[in-house]
Amino acid sequence: MFKRGGVWWASITYKGKRIRKSLETIDKKLALVIEAKIRTEIAEGKYLEKPIGDSKAFPDMMEKFMREHAPKVSINTQCSYSASKKHLSINFGDSKLSAITPKMISDYKVLRYSEAAKPATINRELAMLSKAFNLAVKEWEWIRDNPVSRVPKEKENNERDRWLSEDEEKRLLENSPQWLKDIVVFDLHTGLRQGELLSLQWGRVNLFRKTIIIQVSKNGKPRTIPLNQIALDILLEKSKIRNLKSDLVFLSNMSTKLDRNNLRRAFNIALDKTGIQNFHFHDLRHTFATWLAQRGVDIYKISKLLGHQDIRMTQRYSHHSPESLRDGIQVLEFGHNLVTVEKNQVVTNTCNP
Repeated sequence: MFKRGGVWWASITYKGKRIRKSLETIDKKLALVIEAKIRTEIAEGKYLEKPIGDSKAFPDMMEKFMREHAPKVSINTQCSYSASKKHLSINFGDSKLSAITPKMISDYKVLRYSEAAKPATINRELAMLSKAFNLAVKEWEWIRDNPVSRVPKEKENNERDRWLSEDEEKRLLENSPQWLKDIVVFDLHTGLRQGELLSLQWGRVNLFRKTIIIQVSKNGKPRTIPLNQIALDILLEKSKIRNLKSDLVFLSNMSTKLDRNNLRRAFNIALDKTGIQNFHFHDLRHTFATWLAQRGVDIYKISKLLGHQDIRMTQRYSHHSPESLRDGIQVLEFGHNLVTVEKNQVVTNTCNP
């Protein structure tokens, strides 16, 4: 016997065939009894291995997934899992795992489109479902196949092309309370995701080196972000009135972690006062990357600052203005004698026979 994820498993070889089966218990004594029964049935020729999925239903898989796998991922991903689980559970209900087919999953996509869900949302929900099925196949050995793997992903076209102009930034800050103003300015100069910003701790801030460390990012890898003077000044001011009961940098009025819904509500109120439309909190990160690109910062550096693993992900955040590209073509002027053709000069092209 051996343990996997705290549960006892049996590994029995009989006539050259190995049978590996979860005993579905953490009690070693009970596991030994179950293993002995399986060995007896094998010896008597009575053992007939059936896929456990025949008796397992969708709620069993979701419950085990949320209990064992979800705690291993970021808080943001856990929130995403919870939202996805609600929609998936409504559709698949108490279905047996062995009864869930690729057609059922395709029908689910049609249903979600009828509910005005976006392609990215549907893909996110099916990614969770696929992960759960993969665990049920490879680790729990409940079933033999992942039906989601045979259903194509939806083509996403959710890229936003929105960032703040200098005038919009000024108006937004003028209509924001000081605590929100600090958050907006800090985000515009660091490009943090909302979850990264709200989870930032003083233990990850180095005022001497002018850096912060994002320990848990979306791609699972920590990254160090250098601070410019504007972002540093915000932290210096906050360090003077730091709450010793919490290590969080940005706190609510109750000295607790800022609730993302309350932050979004206050942010939207400030937007309404300014008349700024079609702008989300995440677009502050988009603005950060866009401003860097417009000032000539290369895409590789922007990618590193944003914490992207693939530089192609960064390109949706970078927009060049004509002036920021001008120095790119001006380099051609040096070392060349350019010939200017006057407006009224007629140039005739002659071809050699």
